Order: sequence, then structure tokens, then C-alpha cells
Amino acid sequence: FVVATVILNTPIDGGPGVYLHSVPVPAIGPTASSSLYLMALAAAAATLLVSWYVSGSRLGTGLFAIHDDEDVAEVMGVPTYRYKLLALAISCALAGVAGGIHALFVTYVTVAETFNITVPLTVVLMSVLGGTRHWAGPAVGALAITWLLFYFTTGLDPVLGKAAVGIILVTVILFMPDGLLGFLSRRPKRGVTGAAEAGHHAAAATTPGTAPPDPGPAAAAPVHHLARDDAAGSPPATRAEVTRGEPMLAVRGLARAFKGVRAIDRLDLAVYPGEILGLLGPNGSGKSTFINVVSGHFPPDAGSIRFEGREIAGLPAHRIARAGVARTYQIPRPFAHMTVARNVATVAMFGGAAMSTKQAHEEALRWLDFTGLADKAHALPDELNLHQRKFLELARALASRPRLLLLDEVLSGLTPAEINDAIGLIGRIRDRGATIVFVEHVMRAVMALADRVAVLDYGRLIAEGPCEAVMRDPEVVTAYLGAAHA
Repeated sequence: FVVATVILNTPIDGGPGVYLHSVPVPAIGPTASSSLYLMALAAAAATLLVSWYVSGSRLGTGLFAIHDDEDVAEVMGVPTYRYKLLALAISCALAGVAGGIHALFVTYVTVAETFNITVPLTVVLMSVLGGTRHWAGPAVGALAITWLLFYFTTGLDPVLGKAAVGIILVTVILFMPDGLLGFLSRRPKRGVTGAAEAGHHAAAATTPGTAPPDPGPAAAAPVHHLARDDAAGSPPATRAEVTRGEPMLAVRGLARAFKGVRAIDRLDLAVYPGEILGLLGPNGSGKSTFINVVSGHFPPDAGSIRFEGREIAGLPAHRIARAGVARTYQIPRPFAHMTVARNVATVAMFGGAAMSTKQAHEEALRWLDFTGLADKAHALPDELNLHQRKFLELARALASRPRLLLLDEVLSGLTPAEINDAIGLIGRIRDRGATIVFVEHVMRAVMALADRVAVLDYGRLIAEGPCEAVMRDPEVVTAYLGAAHA
């Protein structure tokens, strides 16, 4: 409004409110009308080509993830700021071309039309109606809205015609929130999932309960990477020995507060290669905050976080993910509009070594087979139960081949039988040589899996050591049960 008012009252070129007039049309056709048509056709074709290319590219996959959950996308390795900047630049370039052609068509540029709310609103409605997650969605929406406006406003009173178009659009948005193309292509296409199905056939050849084979050069992983079988049917790997040399993760003086409340208070903690560290403590003790800070979701207020000797405190979350740190969420946060397979493939594409879309889908199906979700590869996350969504969190984290895995209460909300399944799965992950920080309240799982435990209370480390000894520590008993039971 302010910009429009300033320009409207500023005499530029043709008078107040007129910026340009009498703009000549380049003669690329026999007539001015044909020249405009050819330019508009070329611009539309170029826009569709760019949209098609981006939607199937690494950039498009990252933008879809950002659309569903920007924070999770960043933590999973997507450089969200850079990708949003690229999307803005591409959009502005295409909009600028369209605006230039429009100026030639009307022969002038005026603030009354440029800043009219009807124009951008119509453009947004075109995208929403056609489907924002399909490269051809805006084109389909543009055709539909143009036809509806022409049909109703020429056959009826213009006001009633626009009202009828509005009712139709509201109805479509309510019952087809993903747009026309999203509604028609709700089930994955055969061509899109072919690579994933090929990966599933490869995964089916593995021995049940063992990690799938590694597809090529990446098999030569360092000792404490998440190891994988070199060939189908090979025996399970033995558990990596916990070494007490240099820690993989070293936290010193770590602090994080929220509005004056210290969630982490000068915490010192070390995690050694190949071990499972159980991170315990009552609700509100700072366990999840610790994972959020280490993974880059929140920056620390003070202190040092060194991963494999490198300082990572304050780094963007996507750089920490690519350095080899992966995490799960206590409440599963899958990308809601992506299939299960594409959820995992997205993390495989961004969190670890660079790979093509086809390779990422093959990798995704291998990890879905490992976690028992292969038959759900083409389902959407809202079709899964809590148990399956928790395992999807694990599959996504594993797809980046992390050297440090941060598990945030993966067993919460599960039944006893499902907890047993999860314990077995985490045990198999451990046996591949993974280093794990295991935040959990289910003590039998901690006793079964953890090499040692650390207990937090009000953000401070109050005990550390073997599980049984720590559980008898009076300060730990007080933190959990109160002073009367210490």
C-alpha cells in the first residue's frame, strides 16, 4: 500500500501513476499480435521446462522437504536458506519475463494494475487449483481458471459469474487440498517408483535381520561408520569394541537457556566410538534439548561441541548432518506429502554422500527393508501407525549413514511387543558399529542396550557410569523419586 501510494502520487514519465507508456513491441512475427503470442508461448514453454527440471532435481526434492517441515529438512541435511534463495531468484526471473511481456501487451505500466490485489490472488489460485507439488500444476490451474472466468462472466452477470468461480475454487480447495493433479496422481506412478522397486528386489536378497548390502564404493566405510554387509547372505557383523581413546563427541561447558530457564547448565559429556550412551533424566531435565543443540536445531549459548575433533557448535544444522550426525524425533516428524520411500530417499540424498535420485531411492528401499517397512514404501506417513512412524524415523536417520546417531525416545508410546521389536532393531544397528546416544525412559531397554549411562537433572550431569551402579546413586534416586526415597 505504501509503495503503491508513493508511486501513484509521483509524476514519472507519463504522469502520476504511469511508469511507462507507448512501449514498442519487438517484431518477431508478421504482426504485433503474433509477436506477443510467440513471446508469451516461448515464456510459457520455458517456465514449464524450468518447473519440470527443478521438480525432478535435487533442488526440487529439497524444496518439497522445506515445504513440509523446514526445521526437519535443515536437520536432515537440506541447505534451506540457500534453496529458498534459489527458488526466489528463479521465481523472480520468470515473473520478470512475464511482466515484461505483459507491459508490451497493455503498452503501459500503471500502479493501479500492477498493485491490484486481484492479479496476484488469481496467480496464487492458479497454482493452488492445479497443484503446487506438480510441475504442470500452475499451467493446469491457469487453463482452468481462465476457462471458468470466461465461461461464467460471459454467460452470466459479471458479478454473479465471479461469485460462481469463487464457489467452485473454494469447493476444490476444500475437497482437493493438493489440487487437481495432486488428486489425480495421489497414488505413485509406476515410472517414478521403478527405481525403488529395483532397490526392494536387491533388499529382499539380504538375510532377514541383517543390514543390507552396500551398493559400491561406499562399502569401504571407516570402522565406526554404520557398517553394512558386503554381500547377500554374509554373516552378521560382530559388535564394534568400545574404545576409550579420543571421544567421538566431546561436550564442554555446554549451556542453553530459554527465557531465563537453563535447559542445559555447563554440561560436560563425552561419547566414545562404537558405544551406546544412555542419556537419562526426569522430564524437563534437558535430554531433548541436548539432542537439539548437538544436531544444530538450537545454537548453544555457551560451550564447545567437538565431533571427531572438529568444532561444530553454532554450525548450520545441515552442515552438522553432512558431517555425520543424524537424529530422530520424539514425536515423529515425517515429510507429510512424501511417500515413506521418498522420505528416506530425501535424507539419503542430502544427509550423506552425494547420490542421484535413482541411487537415493534404491538406498531408501534397502533401509526400509532393514527396518521392516518395505511393504509401506509407497504409503503416505498418515497411513502408518505410531510404531511404523517411529521406525520410519530410524530409517531416515540411517539413510544418511551417520557416524553418530541421536535417538530421542524412539520407544515412547509403543506397546511391550513393539518395544521388543525396537530393542532388537537398535541392537542390530549397534552391531553394525554405530555410535549412539540413546535418550529413553524405558529402563529395560536402557539396561539391554546401553554400555553406560549419563543422568541429567535440571540440565546438569549428576551421574555417569555403568547402568546398575548409576541407578543406585542417591542423587539419581532423588531426581526421579524425591528425597524420601534416596
